[in-house]
Amino acid sequence: MTVLVSVKINDGVVMATDSASSFASGMVYNSSRKIIHLREDLPVAAMVTGAGGIGNESVATLLKDLGRRFSGHDADHADWRIDAGNYDVEGIASRLRQFLFEEKAVPHGATTWTKVRICGYSAGRPLAEVWEVNMMGEHCPAPSCIQAEQEFGLRWDGEYEALDRLVFGLGTRFNEIVVRQGMSEEDAARLRESLVPELYELLFIEAMPLQDAIDLARYLVETTIGFIKFSVSRPKIVGGPIEIAAISKHEGFQWVQVSGRNPGA
Repeated sequence: MTVLVSVKINDGVVMATDSASSFASGMVYNSSRKIIHLREDLPVAAMVTGAGGIGNESVATLLKDLGRRFSGHDADHADWRIDAGNYDVEGIASRLRQFLFEEKAVPHGATTWTKVRICGYSAGRPLAEVWEVNMMGEHCPAPSCIQAEQEFGLRWDGEYEALDRLVFGLGTRFNEIVVRQGMSEEDAARLRESLVPELYELLFIEAMPLQDAIDLARYLVETTIGFIKFSVSRPKIVGGPIEIAAISKHEGFQWVQVSGRNPGA
């Protein structure tokens, strides 16, 4: 498990994750890399939650392999090379799905449950987009756009509870609990739908500076890590150093924080 956060504003998109990876054996390691720049000269990157590997290969390593194809360094897949002046994020997401699911997961029995969020700019476009590829065992639908160019705000995945409570004002088990109190499932869903707009805590504006979006993304990941750390009942499946990257129109992809350090420190 993990927590991943993206903050999309006018000036770009910020990506932030923890570094914990848990395995079926019960082991949890706090040094996983979950943000991958998909090609050095393109303003597009991916981050991962769910299963950390397919077969004997980590998803991070596989995404780096995909990056080699995109860069034209894989002679067996020369047609995967991306033209830096003519590409879109949707096309990158589609190729990522083909590579991870059709080439890698299916031959291993398609048992992987992994979500990959792709953030960045299509060639020549003024605003960023956010797409997702969701591998659910034997199923992996076409990539979905969760934020088009004109859509802004926060998106989080993996461990939901802390940020659902913070932003929506309701925990993830709200429907389950009110149904237990005698409300029908349909009425519980309608009640939640009516309450969230009243309780929603707005933490961003589209025009906020990129540095403030970075600070917000860091705060949201830190909040989830602290919540999991001090919760008595929850397994400690979120934690470790925080990784943060920012993608902007003119500066492209930039690391902000890697393995708990500022780059170059």
